[in-house]
Amino acid sequence: MQLSRRLRDARTSLANRRTMRVAHRRLADELASFRTVAERAELDELLSRHSSEETREIRAILYRQDLERQQTSARQTAGLGGYLG
Repeated sequence: MQLSRRLRDARTSLANRRTMRVAHRRLADELASFRTVAERAELDELLSRHSSEETREIRAILYRQDLERQQTSARQTAGLGGYLG
């Protein structure tokens, strides 16, 4: 394979990965706006209409966001003189 073709393929691959990362970040930002119990329940209802394969990425993002919120909440509680036990 010629060097110029390899370079073009590498640039294309990097551009595609960058596009996918940006799209994933935008989706994560949009999903982060569903914060209240009612909003999350509505979102869960919408997701339940689709297969787990179709919603895998969304559910993974929501799971990570929930963990981050719990960890932040635990750190804030510990920082206010509370304890984790």
